[in-house]
Amino acid sequence: MSENCFHCSQTIEKERIVFDDKLFCCNGCKSVYEILSLNNLGNFYELNKQSGIRPSTDNTAQYDYLDTAEVFDTVADFSEGNTTLVTFKIPVIHCSSCIWLLESLHTLNLNIHYSQVNFTRKTVQISFNHKNLKLSELAKFLTNLGYKPIINLESAEKKEEFLDKSLLIKLTVAGFGFGNGMFFAFPEYMGGDDFWMRQYKDLFRFLMFLLATPVVFYSASDYFKSAWFGLKNKIVNIDVPIVLGILVLYGRSIYEVLSNYGAGYFDTLCGLLFFMLLGKVFQKRTYSALSYDRDYKSFYPIAVTKVDFSGKQENILLSDLKIGDRILVRNQEIIPVDAILIQGDGNIDNSFITGESASVPKKPGDKIFAGGKQIGSILELEVIKTVNQSYLTQLWNKEAFKKYETGLDTLTNSISKYFTFIILGITLVAGIYWLRIDQEKMWQVVSAILIVACPCALALSAPFTFGHIMRIMGRHKFYVKDTLTIEKLSKIDTLVFDKTGTITHNKKAKIVFEGKEISALDLENIKTLLKNSNHPLSRSLYDYLDATDGNYPLQNFEETAGKGYQAVVRGQVYKIGSAGFAGQQSQNLETAVYISRNEEFLGKFIFKNEYREHLRDLFINLRHYSTHILSGDNASEEKTLREIIPNVAAMAFNQSPEDKLNYVKNLQEQNRKTAMFGDGLNDAGALKQSNVGVAIADDANSFTPSSDVIMHGSVLTQMDKYMNLSKDAMKIVKMTFGISFVYNIVGLGLAITGHLSPLKAAILMPVSSITVVVFTTVMTWLAGRKYFDNQA
Repeated sequence: MSENCFHCSQTIEKERIVFDDKLFCCNGCKSVYEILSLNNLGNFYELNKQSGIRPSTDNTAQYDYLDTAEVFDTVADFSEGNTTLVTFKIPVIHCSSCIWLLESLHTLNLNIHYSQVNFTRKTVQISFNHKNLKLSELAKFLTNLGYKPIINLESAEKKEEFLDKSLLIKLTVAGFGFGNGMFFAFPEYMGGDDFWMRQYKDLFRFLMFLLATPVVFYSASDYFKSAWFGLKNKIVNIDVPIVLGILVLYGRSIYEVLSNYGAGYFDTLCGLLFFMLLGKVFQKRTYSALSYDRDYKSFYPIAVTKVDFSGKQENILLSDLKIGDRILVRNQEIIPVDAILIQGDGNIDNSFITGESASVPKKPGDKIFAGGKQIGSILELEVIKTVNQSYLTQLWNKEAFKKYETGLDTLTNSISKYFTFIILGITLVAGIYWLRIDQEKMWQVVSAILIVACPCALALSAPFTFGHIMRIMGRHKFYVKDTLTIEKLSKIDTLVFDKTGTITHNKKAKIVFEGKEISALDLENIKTLLKNSNHPLSRSLYDYLDATDGNYPLQNFEETAGKGYQAVVRGQVYKIGSAGFAGQQSQNLETAVYISRNEEFLGKFIFKNEYREHLRDLFINLRHYSTHILSGDNASEEKTLREIIPNVAAMAFNQSPEDKLNYVKNLQEQNRKTAMFGDGLNDAGALKQSNVGVAIADDANSFTPSSDVIMHGSVLTQMDKYMNLSKDAMKIVKMTFGISFVYNIVGLGLAITGHLSPLKAAILMPVSSITVVVFTTVMTWLAGRKYFDNQA
């Protein structure tokens, strides 16, 4: 039975630490528990289960650059006297316990005056004494608690987050007009001919006109703009007949009031617009804590360490870096510009940029592209391109990243262009017919037709359906950018998957040993030697070996860049590294660590990608789609992939970011509706080029490239359910269209024959809208239960 850490609730895999009769997975979690206990903040664990966060164990929390004057001024919101105010973005904030702890920082550190959390934006604003507590120390303090702040070029720009409240204001105005309009119209509905009614009815009608006017010309302004935008593009979208219906209802109401024919339909008009705007608010619901449109600035650091020829080090802003400058890059740090390696042994992890899972060795004189991560010792680099000219930035500036969606090709708009002309034709014919019989009746018939035919129910069906579907998908870790994406997802016929980090686990590898049986003594010695290397394969192998680390002393340790290292451990000479380093013939299509003892070859540990569980079942369920696999790696695992995906249409290996983008573009030129699944910057162009880009993230708060969907890696094997749910959403929309058409056909029949007055038409119109809203709510709930049991 698996054991869970008391602090972070994650499964205990390697270390098992017992403290205070509680289990912890690492010293970081234990230390946070101790800090909270000593400061009487134990309530943290009672407020929420699974509230703790495992502190970062990597070496990326080097915040000393924050104390440089230029960087400090850029990051700080306010600094006067001894007090500084700073706002950090902390994506891991997820529950009430997080808020409680982060707003109790002043009890943990007396130099912190106060802290305030903005939960929706995942930020914390902290006021502190910068004389006694440096900004870098504050960042490290938060990191050690498990709340690592995100500080990069994007956050440093301090763009003011614009929250568009105009739609909510328009909804409020419409709601105010609707409520008060119903109040003033109530005496008219009650009928009667008493003195009081005769005296004040004109006043009430004028007040209803005043209430409806801002609703029509302000609250409904988006419909007018959208209709005009569509007509300018020679497209009759759904908003054209809606605007026509609004104007007819408004104009007819004014006519009835001025001619003393009746009270008009101002209250009905306000009510309809209120419900339609409510649908728009529901449609606009999104996951504001996630970033769907990130660029390279989200990936780059805010500052770098510049070094002059005398060896003096200085932290400067990345934007101040010039060609010819020399910079230092430490272990686990991102290389921010294209540069030449001057000094040090480069071991570059380009997996996020190129998709190549194996790290690339570099020696002095080699060129290193921006975006890679150094694994190992410190490097000295000479800048050959500024940040705006680097390879990564140029990749981001490709045309695919400027793709613009107009939203004019939706199903609703496809139907509406026919709908509008049909209604206008019916109105014209009915008008000519009644003109010959009864001119007064003609105006009533024309008004009734245009009022009852207003496609308000048609306009409500898609926003409410897709809004519900977005909510259901979001609950199951599939975060859709907007409702248009659901419609595009339902039309997909081709799926393109990146291999590394998408269908494979991002930080796991399957290790297989080939060779002689290694004794326990040799395993202990090998593990001791592995501990002294920063190479990612060495660290993975160290964790994999089931042997005691005796921490034996090393003699004559020697490392050869890009090849391997050797040392004497307890009298035995061991070599660990590449095939040639261990005196063996290399197998080109495999990633392996070779080991020899006293020039005798012991064997090799082969590293294979560990694929996500139940992948074969997923691709069987997706057999109706054309499936393609792209990879920056070599073709060493092609056979394994064909076993997992027996119906694969094509596979391509050694793919650069440009190759992936062009591959998707070629599919689209064959009239394929393509969805691209990827996880890194190397997939960013293809994700943006595709009809639907799905970014895979094992941590929804980690960096993901620009995309239409952010999907948690743990639910990738349920992708068939999301695809089917999007298709069901389209079926529900079509069914609601059917309901709307039935109402319109019945209403039009009555209106054309003169049996439907404008008053009855104005009543029938909101009834159809309410029916559609109720129907779509029930049907989407049932669709959610169908795919996700009882969790919709």
